[in-house]
Amino acid sequence: MSSSLLARGLLVSVALSILVAPAAQAGDPTTTTTETTTTTTGTATTPTETTTTTTEATTTEQADPQPADPWVETPETRRLFEQAVTYRARARRWRALMGKPVPHVRRPEAAFASLLERRTWLVRAWKAKAVRARHRAAHPPHRHAWTCIHNHEGAWRDPNSPYYGGLQMDLTFQRQYGGSLLRRKGTADHWTPLEQMWVAERALRAGRGFYPWPVSARRCGLI
Repeated sequence: MSSSLLARGLLVSVALSILVAPAAQAGDPTTTTTETTTTTTGTATTPTETTTTTTEATTTEQADPQPADPWVETPETRRLFEQAVTYRARARRWRALMGKPVPHVRRPEAAFASLLERRTWLVRAWKAKAVRARHRAAHPPHRHAWTCIHNHEGAWRDPNSPYYGGLQMDLTFQRQYGGSLLRRKGTADHWTPLEQMWVAERALRAGRGFYPWPVSARRCGLI
């Protein structure tokens, strides 16, 4: 009978150990915490590495930019070139009217650092030439004499043949001393007063004096 009781006691102990072991494993917090920590740590590593890589790439791009070519044509440099051409045409027109040589600009000895710098200088140089030429053209050497003759001749816009304009020039006179204006603008009544005066100035320089206007010139005390 004591053997039978001992056997039953062993069976109960084995059964209890089987039942308690899974419960103990299920309630053990160590395994769960370790797995959670490991998972969390592994998940946080990836974005940190990605951010570092992106920052390094951005820093590399900023540190090594591609330099722009300072001699490339741009809308601004084209606009400046057009301005320079306009001022050059004005300077040449006024000097041609005065019978002066074709103007030129001299490049400075210092080299330009860019196309923009060169075009800016070019605009300033031709503008200065045009302003000076216009100022000189506005003051013919014998302006007062031509104004006096004009007061005894006709209107600056007088279109009546055979004499035209404020100094009453005939076609032969216009062809000889103002041929380019005659071809470009028509008869003298289409010229500005300054243009008419400068054509008369050419005749004066050529040795004609004031004699093409004998009556008016005498009234003005010129002959």
